[in-house]
Formats: sequence, C-alpha cells, structure tokens
Amino acid sequence: MNEATQMQVEWTTVIDGIDFGEGPRWHDGRLWFSDFYQQTISSVEIHADGTGTRHVELEHDGRPSGLGWLPDGRLVFVSMLDRKVMRREADGTVVEHADLSEVAGGHCNDMVVSSTGIAYVGNFGFDFEAGDAVKTTTMAIVYPDGRVVADSHELLFPNGAVITPSGRTLMVGETFGGQYTAFTIDHDGLLTEPRVWAEVDGTAPDGCTLDEDEGVWFSDAVGKQIVRVIGSGDIGDPSTIRMGTPNNTYACVLGGDDGRTLFVLLADDSSPDVVAGTATGSIVSTRVDVAHAGRP
Repeated sequence: MNEATQMQVEWTTVIDGIDFGEGPRWHDGRLWFSDFYQQTISSVEIHADGTGTRHVELEHDGRPSGLGWLPDGRLVFVSMLDRKVMRREADGTVVEHADLSEVAGGHCNDMVVSSTGIAYVGNFGFDFEAGDAVKTTTMAIVYPDGRVVADSHELLFPNGAVITPSGRTLMVGETFGGQYTAFTIDHDGLLTEPRVWAEVDGTAPDGCTLDEDEGVWFSDAVGKQIVRVIGSGDIGDPSTIRMGTPNNTYACVLGGDDGRTLFVLLADDSSPDVVAGTATGSIVSTRVDVAHAGRP
C-alpha cells in the first residue's frame, strides 16, 4: 500500500477557551460552532491576522451539536440529549423543529442541511458515554416542515456528512465503520444507492468538509490529525493528505472569504468528565489550496 502524504503545517490559533467544539460552519462571513458543554452556539469574527472574536449567539441546555440554516435564513441545530432538532425564529425565540426520539438509537449528533432545507441527522446508535456495545443505526431525514423519516440503511455511528454542489450526493463518515458511505439523494430527499465512497481503516472519521475537487477533509477522532481523502481511494493512497494537529480534533470546516481556510476544532477529550468546564479547547486554522464546495 502506498503511503499518504504527510504535510507539515503551521497552525494559527483563532480562539481558545471552549470546552468541546462541534458542528463548525462558515455562514454569512463568520465561523459558527457549537460548544457541547458550555451549551452555546457562537459565531466568530475572523480578523486579518487569522485570530477571531467570539460572539455567543444563543444558549441551549440540551447540548447543542450540528448546525444548519433553512432557505429562509433561520438557524436549525441538533439538541443532542433530547434527540430533537431546534429552530431559531426571526425574533430570536427557539422552538422545536423536529422530534427524532422515535428514530434515533442514541444521542443525535452531526447534521447537514441541503439547499432545499432537508436535514440529514446522524446519531450514536447506542449509549457511547456509558460504554455500551457498538450497534448500527440509521440517519434521520428531517423535512422543512418538521416531518421526520428514518432512513433504512444501517450505519456504524454516522457522523459528519457533506452534500455535493449538485445536491444529488451525500457522503457520510462512519466513525466506527472506517469508511465514507455515499448515497444518491432522490428527488424527494430520500437516500438511495448506498456505496462505499472511500475506505479509511484505522481512523475514526468525525466532522468533515468538502472541497471543489471532491476531496473530503475530516477530523480523525483517534489520530490527532486532519485527513483529506478522495472518493474510490483509501487512507493509504498517495492522493490522501494527513496533517498532524496540536491536540485531539473532532470537527473541521473550510471557510474564509475565499473558502481556502481550514478551521479545525481541538479538545483534550470528548468526554464531559474530562473537558466540561475546563475551557481547554480551541479552534486553529491553516490555509489550503482547494476551496470549499457543497454543504455544509
């Protein structure tokens, strides 16, 4: 097997003082993210030197996670503990958008929202924090009116997901499956034609982002690294890029004015017993050659 390319990277610290960042998104000229244990959703104003100023946009005690926006601009976000998707109205009030408790096999987590407002939401599938045995689960499909459909395809911890610019393909990382699975998005938003898009054995793909060459950058939750993989390749392909990170990483996104800044969220651990209340997490960034594409 060929060796992937290992890149030496200089990281810029954007902000620090977070517990556990998740769901980073570039939206309306700012970086947005959730903090599980500070129970906040924030935006970050990026300055010319690459550092940022954090603005807390809302607080939510259900452990906020994945973020997205409906076509009319309203924010939607995953409320992990009660297995719901919430919506922030134009006047700032937060209301229930969809209840996923009947279809999720564990805490709900990451989410990607299509250009038409359909949300695809992953869940753990089992009680990860209690150390239960790994079980497969399925993604939830949430329509703009709040209707929920359980997808029929079993996955091992569906986590970060991206939608291609055409809006016709969704790729989702299976954190315990060692692969990215691709689906064709049908005209009604359902997921069809599952296939292995890339094999990433030996990693735990977490939050991810897509570039214009259809490369997926993902945070390796067990490797202290960011990895870029191309479909139909594998983790050892020479086209694969690895970047070592200063700490454990659980999510990343491409953004900035030209889409070529890679923002990476770092934390000492994912467990609340280790990081809740510590403010030891941070967001760092570096520049890459290929710009962001698709969603999120």
